[in-house]
Amino acid sequence: MTAQMSDGAKADFPAAAGFGGVDPRAAIDPSAEVGEGATVGPYAVVGAGVSIGAGCVIHAHAVVQGPTVLGPGNAVHPFACLGGEPQDLRYRGEPTTLVVGRDNIFREHVTVNRGTEHGGGSTRIGDSNLFMACCHVAHDCAVGDHVVMANHATLAGHVSVGDHAVFGGMAAVGPFLRVGESAMVAAGAMLERDAPPFCIVAGDRARLRAINRVGLARRGIGSGAHRQIKAIFAALRERGRPVADIVADWGSRQDLSPEAGRMIEFLAAAQRGVAR
Repeated sequence: MTAQMSDGAKADFPAAAGFGGVDPRAAIDPSAEVGEGATVGPYAVVGAGVSIGAGCVIHAHAVVQGPTVLGPGNAVHPFACLGGEPQDLRYRGEPTTLVVGRDNIFREHVTVNRGTEHGGGSTRIGDSNLFMACCHVAHDCAVGDHVVMANHATLAGHVSVGDHAVFGGMAAVGPFLRVGESAMVAAGAMLERDAPPFCIVAGDRARLRAINRVGLARRGIGSGAHRQIKAIFAALRERGRPVADIVADWGSRQDLSPEAGRMIEFLAAAQRGVAR
């Protein structure tokens, strides 16, 4: 880049984040790979074993440690740290990975840790997710596509998150739990059981509050599926009714919509209880 100075002289500056190119003030390990059209801003750190996909933007002061693979089109904002060592006392330096899909946004101070050998060795992030400032994704998590995590939302280790899930600010999910597709974990919720698909959970400890109608509408889910999801939700709210009975009643139906079918499959696979 060339800038015009106030006295009419010209001064050369390194390419800024968003304009393409690698700033010479960035610290990039010789073993790292930077894809075509990617931008690495000043004072960013790209460590050994990192692969930066085409068109990624690594903003000033961001840190990407390896082994980490970033697919194309990701944006890592200042002071975010991706691929750091897992915060697990059992970790002894064994090689583990972070694998990120495409078109994700990691805002300021977001942290995403690599996996552990106890959890399969890999943390995985899908496509087109938004992680707002100060979010944390711990080791061995698996996050789907089109997920939104608002500021300070936190996933403990080994958490699984379905597509289109939404987390309010300062929500927290305990280890080994699952958040279903299009579920919403409300702001400040403390989740210690699985959050069913298409539902809103809230509170400390988080319990079912409503169907995620806005999420269903955004995905264009039809009225028939909506009615079945609502009926399953009502069954979950029945005091004293075992989840196994709900699964048995609905699982045998021949008219289940794909969405209701996935909801029943999620309930059937619960190992640590379901938020009700």
